[in-house]
Amino acid sequence: MERDSIDFRNTAIRRLFLRFLLPTVLGMVSSAVFIVTDGIFVGRGVGSDALAAVNLVAPVYTLATGLGLMFGMGCSVVASVHLARGKARVAGINVTQALAVPAAGLTLAAVVLMAAWEPVLALLGTPASLLAPAREYLLWFVPFLMPIALFNILMFTVRLDGAPNFVMGCNLLAAGLNIVLDYIFIFVCGWGLAGAAVATGIGYTLGACIMLRYMLRRSRTLRPVALKFSPRSLRLTARNIGYMTYVGFPALLSELAISCMMVAGNYAFIRYVGKEGVAAYSIACYLFPIIFMIYSGVIQAAQPIISYNYGAGQNRRANKAFRLALLTAAGFGAAVCAATWLGGNRLAGLFLTPDAPAYGHALAGLKLFSLGYLFFGINVAATGYLQSLERGKAAAGLTALRGIALMALAFALLPRWWGETGIWLAVPAAELLTALLLGALRCASGGTARRRVRRAAGR
Repeated sequence: MERDSIDFRNTAIRRLFLRFLLPTVLGMVSSAVFIVTDGIFVGRGVGSDALAAVNLVAPVYTLATGLGLMFGMGCSVVASVHLARGKARVAGINVTQALAVPAAGLTLAAVVLMAAWEPVLALLGTPASLLAPAREYLLWFVPFLMPIALFNILMFTVRLDGAPNFVMGCNLLAAGLNIVLDYIFIFVCGWGLAGAAVATGIGYTLGACIMLRYMLRRSRTLRPVALKFSPRSLRLTARNIGYMTYVGFPALLSELAISCMMVAGNYAFIRYVGKEGVAAYSIACYLFPIIFMIYSGVIQAAQPIISYNYGAGQNRRANKAFRLALLTAAGFGAAVCAATWLGGNRLAGLFLTPDAPAYGHALAGLKLFSLGYLFFGINVAATGYLQSLERGKAAAGLTALRGIALMALAFALLPRWWGETGIWLAVPAAELLTALLLGALRCASGGTARRRVRRAAGR
């Protein structure tokens, strides 16, 4: 796969966006296939209890993914601005720092999580009946947290280097390997949850290694450089990491919001329905990352265009890229919601047989849950746009409001009023309220701008 030649400054925005859109979205969907494939093979090959156990551990996966997206997005935005200003070496330093720091941190975190597995599972709301399978999956999955994070960081950096098709190829290769290994380890070798965890880990490790080799051997503008360990260099590294964290934190917060959604939903289903409800809810949690990754792919396709042109002072081009991303996300959300209502039985059937106790819960609940897709894309696109403009505080505030505050409130109140139906509607309610708030703020800011224009004209 040859490196693409992309002119961010002069190429038509629509053409740029379309050039990034397909490979980016396909790549992100391939990433989501990792965990979804585990769910399908575990549900079919091990059972509904194992499916519920994987869902209980899934927040650990989303945390590693979130850290990768945080450093990837932060590094990509900062490096884009430096490239637009002709500072290629500084951008290369940013890339190196974004890879080295999380690699060290997650290696240490993996050791801690394996040693403290019992309190971790208790914190995740694991009932006694699911403790054994959840422990098995956790202990085999945790050693791969570092490659998972590096995989997500490298997707951003390789794409920014001008090779979105290369990233897509790496994603498809890694996802395909995961599918093959899931089948072999679960159905042929009979390794159960351990096999599912190892299959996912090997897929991510291969993808990360291929993209890392690209950055070291083939990158033209973002080649990593050797870091220095003098006091001054360490201070600069800490400063740069802090700023990349500031810019990219909303991406981590989005993944943490997904974790909160999983944990809150699991607690609610355990309380109001039982483990069958958790198993049914796990299907929505398996499908949700695919939806999120598609939306994330849409805004990531626009991000280097927005950030580069923002750094170059071409705000009109940056805004046009955002509008294209917003329209694409909204259209996709409507299509997926309609598809879920028309084919909900097929979605449930991917994970569970019709005679499984959780099947009926999933069949009704997935349709209600999908209503949130109508607004989720708008909210993700707005957050990504703020990140692309280095407005980390605003993006983090929006994500915290949507994914934590409003969602926690919805999970606390709606089940009390409507029981199981209220649990399924909690996430859509939070997304709807956020979209309405964004609309109100947009109208208010537009009205203020128009009043300023009229006052200026009056003078």
